[in-house]
Amino acid sequence: MLEKQNNISELALELGLAMSEMKSRLRQKIQTTINEYDPDLSFELIEVLGLLSRNNGINQQEIGNKVSKDKSSITYLINSLVKRDLVERITDKSDRRNKQVFLTAKGKQIIETVYPWALDLYKKAAGDIDTEEIYKALLLVKKMTANLEESGPKHNTI
Repeated sequence: MLEKQNNISELALELGLAMSEMKSRLRQKIQTTINEYDPDLSFELIEVLGLLSRNNGINQQEIGNKVSKDKSSITYLINSLVKRDLVERITDKSDRRNKQVFLTAKGKQIIETVYPWALDLYKKAAGDIDTEEIYKALLLVKKMTANLEESGPKHNTI
């Protein structure tokens, strides 16, 4: 039984490493393409713009949670995007302490240009893998992530 648990642990570790490597390679390729378009834009800035294109009007905390960045990093990124007139902060009418972040017309234009490039790279990464396989892998990763949220660290003592 312990051998099977170790095997599952090792497989989960390998999966995590493989996902990290894929994200790193995609990030490098996307950044190379972005540099050709606008050398002043970073992958992180585009990542936030892309998120807002799918979830316009969310707050900084939600953005940080979705892109796995801490509060100070998100504040820095949002400030940079505001300075470039790519996003704007608008006070939430129901809670004045809460600021919602929206794409500007200029931000939407950049996403309309850059997003298809990113999608092409993801399509290339998918190659000839069947849609159903990718869907199952997505569900698997989401379930593993949920498992981490459900339980705190458990240490076996000998």
